[in-house]
Amino acid sequence: MLAALAAIALPMPALASGVIDNVNGIALDAQGRVVHFNALLIDDEGKVEKLIQGRYQEPPPPKRKKRKGDDTPAPKRLDFKLDGGGKTLIPGLIDAHGHVMGLGLSLVTLDLSETRSLAEAQVKIRAYAQASPGRKWIIGTGWNQEQWGLGRFPTAAELDAAVSDIPVWLERVDGHAGWANNLALKAAGITAASKAPPGGRIEMDAGKPSGVLVDKAMDLMARVVPPPAPKDRDIALEKAQQTLLAAGITAIADMGTRIEDWQAFRRSADRGALRVRIMSYAMGLDNMVLIAGPEPTPWLYDDHLRMGGVKLVLDGALGSRGAWLKADYADAPGQRGLAMIPSTQLRNIMSRASMDNFQIAVHAIGDAANSEVLDAITELAETYKGDRRWRVEHAQIVSPGDLPRFGQFGIVASMQPMHEASDWRMATARLGEARLKGAYAWKAMLDNRVPLAFGSDVPVENPNPFPGIAVAMSREDAKGEPAGGWMPEQRVSFEAALDGFTRQAAYAGFAEKRFGSLIPGQRADFLLIDRDISMARPADIRATQVLETWIGGKRVYVKGQ
Repeated sequence: MLAALAAIALPMPALASGVIDNVNGIALDAQGRVVHFNALLIDDEGKVEKLIQGRYQEPPPPKRKKRKGDDTPAPKRLDFKLDGGGKTLIPGLIDAHGHVMGLGLSLVTLDLSETRSLAEAQVKIRAYAQASPGRKWIIGTGWNQEQWGLGRFPTAAELDAAVSDIPVWLERVDGHAGWANNLALKAAGITAASKAPPGGRIEMDAGKPSGVLVDKAMDLMARVVPPPAPKDRDIALEKAQQTLLAAGITAIADMGTRIEDWQAFRRSADRGALRVRIMSYAMGLDNMVLIAGPEPTPWLYDDHLRMGGVKLVLDGALGSRGAWLKADYADAPGQRGLAMIPSTQLRNIMSRASMDNFQIAVHAIGDAANSEVLDAITELAETYKGDRRWRVEHAQIVSPGDLPRFGQFGIVASMQPMHEASDWRMATARLGEARLKGAYAWKAMLDNRVPLAFGSDVPVENPNPFPGIAVAMSREDAKGEPAGGWMPEQRVSFEAALDGFTRQAAYAGFAEKRFGSLIPGQRADFLLIDRDISMARPADIRATQVLETWIGGKRVYVKGQ
C-alpha cells in the first residue's frame, strides 16, 4: 500500500512538442474510415498537430538572419523526437462502459474471477482468510456459478465450509448478486421472515435464506458491510489505472460513479496522478446532485475528468436471472427477472436529469427492459429535443421489432463484445434459440444507423480491448468456439470494431471533439503495439501486446517498466 501511495504522488511529466516518427500509423478520420500515416506531430499542448505521410522532415533553418522588425516566425523546433522503429501506432482505446473503482477494489480484495469450480473457490477463500488475520469482514468479487458448472447458486453453508468465524460477503462477477455466509446474513438481520425490496430477490432454500441476494436485495447487506476507507479507494484507483494503461485504455466511461469515487478521482487529479481520462456517469440522481449540482461539470484537469450524465439500472443480469424478460426464462419457468425501476418513476428520473442537461444512460439487458427504455425515450424526446445522445447500456436481448427503434432520437447503443463470448452458451440456455434473433446484435445496430460504442463492463470482463475487437469481428470465444461465430450475421468489420472502441466511444460521452481519433486538434492519446491489427486475423488481434501508452502527448506506460 505504501508503495502504491508513493506512486500516486509522482506528478506527470510536463507537456512538450515532439514527433513520433517511423511508425505504421493506423487511425480513423471524421467518418470512421481507416487512414494510414508514418509520423505523428504533437504540439506543445499535447494535441495532435498533424498526421504525416512518409518520414518526418525537420524544417530547414532560416537562410538569413532576422532583421529588426521582421515578424516572420522562426521554424518550429521540437522538444523531442522518437523513432518508432516501424511499430504500429493506433489511437488510444476507449472503454465506453466500465467501473473504475470496481476494478480497483477487485485488485485489492478477494478476487474469485479465475476460479473454475466451487471447490477451487472455497480453497481460495480459506487461504485468503488465513493470510489476512484480524479482518472483521472478508469482502470479495468475481464468482460465477456458470463458470463453475454448478447449475445453481452457491449456498451460505458452502461458504461456511470455507470461513465460518467472520462474516463473508462476495459479489457475483456481474455485480447483480451477492453470496453471504451465515454470519453475514445474521449481521444483516436477514431471516426466513425477511422480505426483499422491490427489484430484488432473496434466494430461499427450504424456507430459509440460501445465502444469495439478487439485485436490490443486496442493499440489505450493503447497510452493514464496512465501506472502503478513502486511502483504500486511492490505492484501488491507482491499481485500476495501472491495469487500464497496460491494456491500452486511455479513457473510460465510469458507469455508476458515487460521491466517494468522485472524491478519489479528484484527489488523484489534484496530485497530478490521474492519467486515464474518465467520463463519469453518476449512480442515480442523489450522486448526480452531490457531485455536479445543477448541471454537468466542465471538463477538468486538461480533459481528464467530467461528470456529464447519470446511470440508471432498469433490470438485472442474465447470469443471476435478473434481466427483465417479456416471457419466462426457458431454464426457470415462472421467472421473468426484475424490473428495478417502476415505469412512472423511470420517466420522472429521466425527465429530472434531462431538465438540467445531464445525459441519460440506462442499463437494460432483457428484452422487456429494452422495450421499456425505448418507450420512455420516445415519450421524453418530444419534450427534450436536441442532441441528447440517450444511451442504452448493454442492449443485450432485444426483440427484433425493437431494433429499428434504436435508430430514432439519436440513441447510442453501448455494448460489450466480450459479454457475447462469455454468455452465448448461457444465453441459449436462459432463452432458447427462438428468442435470440436480437441478442448481442451489433451489425443490426449499425444497419439501423445506431452509434455503436464498445466497452468491457470491467471488472465483469477483463478490460483488455483487443479480445473485444476480435470478438466483435468473429463472434468466437477464446477457444475459437463456436466455429464460424455465434449468430455470425452479427459480426462487424475491423473498421467498425476499432471505431466502437475509439471514435464512437468518445462520441457516446460527448468527447469526440477532444479525443478518440487522432484528428488534428484532439488530444494526442495513442498506443504503440506489437502488430498491425488492420491486417491480422481476429485470433491474432486477441493476442496484441501494448508496448507503450501515451496520453496527451506524454508517455505514461512502457511494457516491462
